[in-house]
Amino acid sequence: MINLSIKIGKVTFKNPVTVASGTFDYIEQYYKASDVKKLGAIVPKTVTLSARKGNLSPRILETPSGMINAIGIENLGVDYFINEKMPKFSSLGVPIVASISAGSNKEFVALAKKLDKVKAIKAIELNLSCPNLRNKKLIAQDQKVTKEVVRAVKKVVQKPIIAKLSPNVTDISEIARAAEKGGADAISLINTLMATAIDIKTRKFILGNKSGGLSGPAIKPVALKMVYDVAQKVKIPIIAMGGIMTADDALEFIIAGASMVAVGTASFVDPNAPLDVLTGISAYMKKNKMKSIKQLIGSIEE
Repeated sequence: MINLSIKIGKVTFKNPVTVASGTFDYIEQYYKASDVKKLGAIVPKTVTLSARKGNLSPRILETPSGMINAIGIENLGVDYFINEKMPKFSSLGVPIVASISAGSNKEFVALAKKLDKVKAIKAIELNLSCPNLRNKKLIAQDQKVTKEVVRAVKKVVQKPIIAKLSPNVTDISEIARAAEKGGADAISLINTLMATAIDIKTRKFILGNKSGGLSGPAIKPVALKMVYDVAQKVKIPIIAMGGIMTADDALEFIIAGASMVAVGTASFVDPNAPLDVLTGISAYMKKNKMKSIKQLIGSIEE
């Protein structure tokens, strides 16, 4: 038997494959419950304390080797998420990692307290890095603020805390170290790269928000380098994402130092992509006679 289990804080996930926030929802026509149960975890769309309308449309744009999204964290608020969305997610029997976003320590703490009480939620991801909120500097662009937010939430919850970081910084490894010092149990990276597009016929921005976040294969080399850099600086687990389309992509991230991988944009192309990634990782380990995922994590030869 191959041991694919990964531990974050006090929680053990049966395998290293999850989905990136905002890219997955359980819809019967796309997924069988029995297949979804194979995933190590599910990360639903980021929620906020109160409902958000999101940005003006157009909000999604396909680009060469990727896509730009400027949704703006549209959601109906944390209470709706707990009362209406969580029962469905809970029924799947898969660990849920709740993703939250806020504009202040007080809001982050209030959100985390509510979600910490939900049994099916096994960890809380602090989205410190959404790039398509108009006129807002990202929390994850400031070491001090990142540390303060993580520390404030860590003080009031029992569940593991994951800090989701932005690639839109000079040195992401320094931000990761700040999150670790604040008490984060894991680091999630990378979020999308800031991007835009212009319609040459109208000479106007295509997206209603003018800019958004670039994801997909185009950002994979950047994400891979950042995961490797952060793995050299922190001791806590890394959940890697950024252009993971295949099992081979995921394996690169794990070899670079990631403990888990999240599939995002690939799910828009093929809803079964996360499951295919999981199957491919298992096949690779079997072929290379590895008994534990720990043998693969950070196994790159310098």
